[in-house]
Amino acid sequence: MTAIGIYGSSGRMGRAIAEAIELAGATLAGGADAGDDPAPLAQTADVLLDFSTASGVEAHLAAAVAAGTPIVIGTTGLSAAQHAAIDAAARDVAVLQTGNTSLGVTLLATLVREAAARLGPDWDIEIVEMHHRHKLDAPSGTALLLGEAAAGGRGSTLSELRVDERFGLVGARCEGTIGLAALRGGSVVGDHNVILAGEGERIELGHYAQDRSIFARGAVKAALWLAGRSAGRYRMGDVLGL
Repeated sequence: MTAIGIYGSSGRMGRAIAEAIELAGATLAGGADAGDDPAPLAQTADVLLDFSTASGVEAHLAAAVAAGTPIVIGTTGLSAAQHAAIDAAARDVAVLQTGNTSLGVTLLATLVREAAARLGPDWDIEIVEMHHRHKLDAPSGTALLLGEAAAGGRGSTLSELRVDERFGLVGARCEGTIGLAALRGGSVVGDHNVILAGEGERIELGHYAQDRSIFARGAVKAALWLAGRSAGRYRMGDVLGL
C-alpha cells in the first residue's frame, strides 16, 4: 500500500486527509507540523501531501527533493518566490501544485477555460468567492486557479488581466479584464462563482463545497496518482486526464 505523509497534519485539512487515507485503503506514513523537522517524514513516505502554511512550503520541498519523494502542494497563498521554488523542485521530483484538490473544481476550471476561449472579450468575467471567517488569504487559491483558467482561455495570464475588488469612482469596466471579489463570514467551507456577462445574457458557473472531506478525498486521489511519477510539475487536471 502507498504510504502518504502529511505536512500540516494537526490542522483541519490534515485531520480530514488522515481519515481519507484510511478510507482509500492507503497507509498514513505520519505527519509533521510547524517546528518539526520535515526530513524524517519525507524519508519514510512514498508520497507527501502539504496542507500547512505558505511559510513552510520551501522547507518541505527541500526535504522532498533530498529524499526523492513526490509531493502534492495544496497550501494556498503562495508567493512568486515559492512558485519558483516549486518549479525548481519539479526538476528533481514529481510535484503537483493546486489551489484546490476538489475534483468538481478541477472540472469547473476546464469548463471556465472553454467558455472563456469560445466567448469573445466583450463577455465580462467576474469571479466571486466566499469562505469562513478564519481563512487567512484572499482571494482564495481556488479563485486564482479559476482566474488563471479564464485568462488561459483568452490566451493570456491572470496577472495581465486581473482586477481586484473595486472601490470609489473607478470608471467604466475595461474590456477583457477578469474581476476578483472575496467575501468572508461564518462557517462557509468554500463557494465559487464565475460569472460571464454578455449583452443581454449571463452565464454562471459555480461550485459550492459543503464538506471539507471533498478536498481531502481529492488530495488523496492526487497523491496516489502522483506516487511513482517521474519528475515534473503536474496539476489536478492531469489526475482526471483533462
